[in-house]
Amino acid sequence: MGMSEGGDALRSKGVIQDTDLIRPTLVAHRGYWLRYPENTLVALLAAVEAGAECVEFDVQMTADNVPVLLHDADLPRTAGVAARVMELSISELRQIEVNEPARLGPAFRGVRLPTVAEAVALLGEWPQVVVFVEIKQDSLRRFGTALVVERVVEMLRPVLARCVVISYDSEALKRARDGHGVAIGWIIKRWSQRSRRRAESLAPGYLVCNYLIATGTPGDLWPGPWRWVLYDADTAEAALRLARLGAAYVETRAIGELLSDPRLNPGGPPRP
Repeated sequence: MGMSEGGDALRSKGVIQDTDLIRPTLVAHRGYWLRYPENTLVALLAAVEAGAECVEFDVQMTADNVPVLLHDADLPRTAGVAARVMELSISELRQIEVNEPARLGPAFRGVRLPTVAEAVALLGEWPQVVVFVEIKQDSLRRFGTALVVERVVEMLRPVLARCVVISYDSEALKRARDGHGVAIGWIIKRWSQRSRRRAESLAPGYLVCNYLIATGTPGDLWPGPWRWVLYDADTAEAALRLARLGAAYVETRAIGELLSDPRLNPGGPPRP
């Protein structure tokens, strides 16, 4: 696949317009996060079964260089365990539940931390779903850009044509795009002219930003060769407002609730 083909294959997704409504494409942030443990297979499956056209998950690396789905570098919040993922092997992590007991109680006992390969196998059954994959900075700093990007891309290979690799780290994104033709999205940490210049230099297919940062500053969303992905909007009203401001994609923790609103999903959920 050529360098631009990954982005071109995804450009049919995005803002849907008619005479009365501008409707964004919704992205299930960390799966169906509102009702399921984040970044788990059950959360991803629930999201696509609810009708999600796009899902997003985060990636960290284990001590033995296995890419796994996890947002934090440590495990207290999701597993109630005082440990760091980068200091444990995949076999050790298999013994730990990531069922977010403090938030969700005992409902998801037995849910384990999945590998990227397992997520890819699941999503392979849903060929219409676009996958946003965030490579976390903690692992990039610990193991180095080259190793992490190569391992993640290797695991994503079966679904790579419909993936968007996203990160705060522009060097990791360049390596993914220039080395593998992957569509990329740069996550903006601060709304500033410096960030805008960096975006223009990188020219990613997508710019990703917390909607509070993007909409809490004067001025429009920056024009460019990218599509905007704003997170986290958990009501239909908020998602529609962000689309009117120029967001092609809106990430949400409440994918099922938003897709139950006919303004956002008039055709109903797809099936595998």
